Amino acid sequence: MSENGKIEWTDHTFNPWSGCTKVSPGCDHCYAESMMDTRLHRVRWGAGQPRVRTSHANWRKPLQWNAQADAFFAKHGRRQRVFCASLADVFDNAVDPAWRVDLFDLIDSTQDLDWLLLTKRIGSVVPMIREVAAQRPNLWYLHEPRLPDNVWLGATVVNQTEADRDISKLLATPVRVKFLSMEPLLGAVDIGDWLTPSYPHCGTGFSQGGGMADGYCGTCAGHASDPIHKLGRRDLIDWVIVGGESGFGARPMHHAWARSLRDQCAAVGVPFLFKQWGEWYPMTVDGEKQTARLPDAKEVALDRQYGVTGARSHEWAADAGRVAQPSIISIALGKKSAGRLLDGRVHDEFPRHEVA
Repeated sequence: MSENGKIEWTDHTFNPWSGCTKVSPGCDHCYAESMMDTRLHRVRWGAGQPRVRTSHANWRKPLQWNAQADAFFAKHGRRQRVFCASLADVFDNAVDPAWRVDLFDLIDSTQDLDWLLLTKRIGSVVPMIREVAAQRPNLWYLHEPRLPDNVWLGATVVNQTEADRDISKLLATPVRVKFLSMEPLLGAVDIGDWLTPSYPHCGTGFSQGGGMADGYCGTCAGHASDPIHKLGRRDLIDWVIVGGESGFGARPMHHAWARSLRDQCAAVGVPFLFKQWGEWYPMTVDGEKQTARLPDAKEVALDRQYGVTGARSHEWAADAGRVAQPSIISIALGKKSAGRLLDGRVHDEFPRHEVA
């Protein structure tokens, strides 16, 4: 299924197939499962269930978007972004490997689109790209497979455990743009170690040797003057997306968690996008007045509608954000009402990316 993207950070959404298996705490309330399995009964979710390939007509949609590239760029001053796949995971090992080859053929045929591949299986990317590259020589570079230049690779990270386990795997993957999707954010996360470069990279996307000041590269055995050797590649996260959970059973996100990630990114100039609060909106409570403030700055009484007890509210411990905080509650307002303002402003930053 394809569509113009309703997701804040994409222009189009393309699903080459649908179906998946839960592998992370972030999957607990999967919206794709809720829609495709529980509500529409189109695809059965979980291990052992077949993945369902979408129609030929759907697969032609990206070709149409690619044909519109000049008009889009003239209007917006940038390339189109395509999120693949919102109802599946490109690097799911239950998917027919031939389908993945077909997908990368499509990506190669749409060089005027930037493809955003977001996965919860970041450790599977390199071996699966190696499988594709065995049939598609264009994915080989200097005896190693690499993702196409028009691909942005993202890893979903929802807590510190996943950050510690998966971010290094993302950084080790040869791809031009690397990003994190921290949605649903389920706890405080420190990503500072991955927001600054540990060493420079060459234009191939592989790490550079540090033995010679003129830019000698231990991977490609070239020099800075060589045409294939482009200095400036950094070993860091290029972009961070943060959001709270929405839908049935959504878990609240503490505002200190989102603020901390925003500030970590701002400190080193990494683009930050705050996608949404989700179902829950956090509010500081005035204990004396028994009031709180909504996203539109309206002060409301903590009465039956905005009470501090019951299913529509969540009261945080004073240290829930890892630092001492005033009394905080989160109210289940719904995604639309909660909005996407963080400290009174929209954060819509994107990485600058030029395809060679």
